[in-house]
Amino acid sequence: MAGKHAVFIVAQKNFRDEEYFEPKKILEAAGIAVSTASSYLTPATGKLGGTAEIDLLFTEIDASKFDIVIFVGGSGVVAYWDDWRAQSVAKLFLENNKPVAAICSAPVILAKAGLLKGKRATSFNGDSDKMRECGAVYSDKEVEIDGLIITANGPEAAKAFGRTIVEFLSAR
Repeated sequence: MAGKHAVFIVAQKNFRDEEYFEPKKILEAAGIAVSTASSYLTPATGKLGGTAEIDLLFTEIDASKFDIVIFVGGSGVVAYWDDWRAQSVAKLFLENNKPVAAICSAPVILAKAGLLKGKRATSFNGDSDKMRECGAVYSDKEVEIDGLIITANGPEAAKAFGRTIVEFLSAR
């Protein structure tokens, strides 16, 4: 899928390794260029010890240069839940008719930004109340798509999440 470019946003510490590495591998195998963003330009560390090289700050993401933004879960993503800058990135992609994807606890960012009101979405089960409080129509599916929003429920869904993103982008 030459010409497509995805940007992952990971927490600087304690992102969920398989929620980043598995989809990244699947996207790259499909020919999608991948960049990784975080709060700092230093390597980010996953909960299981994996390291992600950071290409840019998430606050510097230009939606015109990417086809999708993907928020990675893990306990570290809680720092982004109420971060207006992270929420703004998601809003900017949707305003530009570009998809937004989030896995595990990361869909809470979208919910708190008001982007999931009336939308079917899934997340880590422990965050289902937060999702509903923000107006999401909570789904217990492994991966859920509603319009331009793709959500997945956790590390077990990482491969299906990656495949769904590839299928979604190939249809655009």
